[in-house]
Amino acid sequence: MPALAVVRSFALHRGARAVLTFTLALGLAAAAPSMGLHRDSGGLRATSPLTVGQPGPKDRRPDPAGAFGTGTAADRAHRDLLDHGPTARVLTAAHRGQWRRAPENSLPAIRAAFDLGADIAEVDVRLTKDEVPVLMHDTTVDRTTDGRGAVADLTLAQLRKLRLREGLGGSGAAPTEERIPTLEEVMNLARDRGLINLDKGWPSRQAIWNVLARTGTVRNGLYKSNAPVSEVRAFLDTHPGAGYMHKITDRNRADVAAFGTAQPIAYEVEFNSTSDAVARKPFLDELARNSRIWINAMWAGTAARMTDEASLVDPRRGWGKLVRDHRASVLQTDDVEHLRSWLRTGAADPLPEGGVRVQAEDFLPGEGTGYHDLDPANRGGLARRPGEGVDLAGEDGAVRVCDLRGGEWLRYAVDVPATGSYALAARISSPNSRAGAYTVSFDDGPESTRGAVHGTTGDAMALRPSGVTRRLTAGRHVLRIALPADVPQTWNLDYLQLAPVTD
Repeated sequence: MPALAVVRSFALHRGARAVLTFTLALGLAAAAPSMGLHRDSGGLRATSPLTVGQPGPKDRRPDPAGAFGTGTAADRAHRDLLDHGPTARVLTAAHRGQWRRAPENSLPAIRAAFDLGADIAEVDVRLTKDEVPVLMHDTTVDRTTDGRGAVADLTLAQLRKLRLREGLGGSGAAPTEERIPTLEEVMNLARDRGLINLDKGWPSRQAIWNVLARTGTVRNGLYKSNAPVSEVRAFLDTHPGAGYMHKITDRNRADVAAFGTAQPIAYEVEFNSTSDAVARKPFLDELARNSRIWINAMWAGTAARMTDEASLVDPRRGWGKLVRDHRASVLQTDDVEHLRSWLRTGAADPLPEGGVRVQAEDFLPGEGTGYHDLDPANRGGLARRPGEGVDLAGEDGAVRVCDLRGGEWLRYAVDVPATGSYALAARISSPNSRAGAYTVSFDDGPESTRGAVHGTTGDAMALRPSGVTRRLTAGRHVLRIALPADVPQTWNLDYLQLAPVTD
């Protein structure tokens, strides 16, 4: 019998909701007041000692000491970024904003990221034809808007006519009413809320600087590049107060020595194997003496499979390992809410109290009994259940049922802990806004009405309500999920969840 009700989170003393304290042994170097390059313990020091507390909503309050201005959330994020001491807290960076709630690189996505507790919003900056810095990840607008063309070939007025697509965009994502923002709008938004990581902006650094200076948000901006050290120094020497982070891999790790005693405020460290030189403890220990270590947890190739998805299965496989073994003090994520939950409580993807969760790959055995798959081969390529035809794939640390097609079905054994009503939800992914439909039944009873599957854009996973609520007695039940044959299906399934509701 397959495993039942697999909980995808690791929490210490979960019932008591104990708060974990993440202490980073980052050396004794004091933080410098400059956001650009700062000197080690033999040089510049902070004007006063800074004590950083445990991350969490209670710490989003204004800084009572007013260490950097009026004590806003942005002041606190700026102060914390400069702290490399032994109690420095782990900072959260939202990748392209909180695109799960609004289009990537949009003003609402950035606002949502800060509202959820992110310290930094990572954005992508490019210049229009009339040399206005705007937010756009790709060189073209094709993926993220309802238009076409290169950003550099379009004026700001032309770009303003385009509508941003949902989430991460793509041809299957519906257009919204949101428009491409200018960097000036972004910096005005972030002024009191947090910091902005200016990805892809180094080639346009002077135009960006003009915006930061004009809006009075120099301290909010964080440049990033892997440019030659001499080029970086030349810019920072002539732009006092500019924040800078250097991207580093095994290919350019000699840059650390080239910076000498004036180290960047942070290093973005990328490695696809823990055997890479930049992933080893001695190198990271030295780096952490004077700089924040920023690690991207979005994809398998940027941090040796220690990803957001791996963290939701078990934080010790992802975020926890990056903090503990790889000295991460800034984590960039596609999952702000779950990362913030883990930093506050130790639970990344907590199961609702009294709820039940079953992994998609834990279907009952046997074609025609536990499942029906239209293709006898495993098209997902993950040999998790040899000899069975359900399509299983591994995606950045998670296992999912993929290549779902109309006419297929899956059955699961579910142990319900107590008699009551339960709402069913499914954690799914799909690049399309309209991704398909399914019905559910319990214990071979009548099927529910069809529930529509709303996509997540790209491979991103999200928990979606089914609209189905059932009263179930305590004990074992069999849940069947079926895909209507007359509906195009373009989605993947990670797990099913039953959460108790009030009768």
